[in-house]
Amino acid sequence: MISFIICLALLIGGYFVYGKIVENTFAPDDRETPAVKINDGVDYVVMPQWKLFLVQLLNIAGLGPIFGALTGALWGPVVFLWITFGTIFAGGVHDYFAGMLSERNNGASVSEITGIYLGGAMKNVMRVFSVVLLIMVGTVFAVGPAGLIQLLFQNAGMDNILSSKLFWLILILIYYFIATFISIDKIIGKIYPVFGICLIIMAVGVAFGVMTNSEYVIPEIWNNFRNMHPSGTPIWSFMFITVACGAISGFHATQSPLMARCMKSERQGHCVFYGAMVSEGVIALVWAAAGCAIYEGSKLLEMGGGCPATVYDICSKTMGSVGLVLAMLGVIACPITSGDTAFRSARLVLADWFKIDQKPMMNRLKLCIPVLGVGAVLGIGNALGKIDYQIIWRYFSWTNQTLAMIVLWAASMFLFKEKKNYWITVVPAVFMSAVSITYFVIAPECLHLSTAIGYPVGIIAAIVFFGIFLYATKKTPKTAQ
Repeated sequence: MISFIICLALLIGGYFVYGKIVENTFAPDDRETPAVKINDGVDYVVMPQWKLFLVQLLNIAGLGPIFGALTGALWGPVVFLWITFGTIFAGGVHDYFAGMLSERNNGASVSEITGIYLGGAMKNVMRVFSVVLLIMVGTVFAVGPAGLIQLLFQNAGMDNILSSKLFWLILILIYYFIATFISIDKIIGKIYPVFGICLIIMAVGVAFGVMTNSEYVIPEIWNNFRNMHPSGTPIWSFMFITVACGAISGFHATQSPLMARCMKSERQGHCVFYGAMVSEGVIALVWAAAGCAIYEGSKLLEMGGGCPATVYDICSKTMGSVGLVLAMLGVIACPITSGDTAFRSARLVLADWFKIDQKPMMNRLKLCIPVLGVGAVLGIGNALGKIDYQIIWRYFSWTNQTLAMIVLWAASMFLFKEKKNYWITVVPAVFMSAVSITYFVIAPECLHLSTAIGYPVGIIAAIVFFGIFLYATKKTPKTAQ
């Protein structure tokens, strides 16, 4: 348990210390924000800081810090280190710059930001990349909660339409369409803060239940500093890809512009972007600790790692029947409130791409229908047993971390142009480049080559990317401050 407490303290301290360093490097000022300057009443709407923080937390904290962290627990308590240091030095940095670069560029989507700092070719790649990722995220975050609700009714002994995964999936997709279409402050701005509080209470409840039950012992890192995965799956780079949202996530870069369009002041960025990522890191740490404490690795693997059944079992064991209701509400609401903003972000990426004004209702409908249509096909395919959920999740995880890598390189170029310390983004960018390329080479759903090939290829690729960045800095003039 000492390891867990130390990591928790480091995460909280990281927000105040390293988060402040990141903020000072960017140097927010008192310029007029997009929310004030544009204010279209649909996507650009001023909201108070406390609401911005809670909405951002719900936007980014889908199934990732829960399912991903539980699956990460298969490697043992070594996963605590990735969640802690990944959040402080990579995830928080990534989220802060993704949000603030959007804010500095009139709330532009992640693909447009990438184009500004990495060029037109990368912008077009990111346009396709981000839309595909967002639709996969929306699908994952529709299928997951539908499965959880189905499980609840099945365990209650009901054998009717309420125990049908397809029924709940269709209802969730209908809600997604409404939330994607209407003004951000009508549903998202009103109910997200409530669910955000539920999510926080749920994490506290699970942590308290584990720490106060003598049957559960959170293992120490120093006694288990090795790969404990029952199948022998390598830590590098599978663990770094699997945990994803609990340490660093490119998906967050697609969500941050939503809040960048609603900030009254640039100085809110530290709390809203870096703070929400640290909070997600804490949530992931709690669930990883619960997975390590409650299950042997082989049992956790047998249950499917991070999945609805595992979450249900942990909530029941740590909080009992009363806490179970609140916990399941949080776990169900959490992915739903990331899924709807994923589809909303996809709409905005397409709108920026094709220069379609989103204030007219018909223009929003033109984009909502095809975006939700693709998500519905994938989701219903899973509900009918035609598409494997784990396959969607794995592709999402790799795409997710690759997007994070690209955003970090874009932030590095911004800092170079502004004559600022670009090493705070370059170091995690190099690291994530190695992680992403290595996984692509060795993962079963990708090239599936040996680690003897994948490891050096990943490292060489990261070095090449770093070299390209250094070459670009020689050719690109700095901006006078």
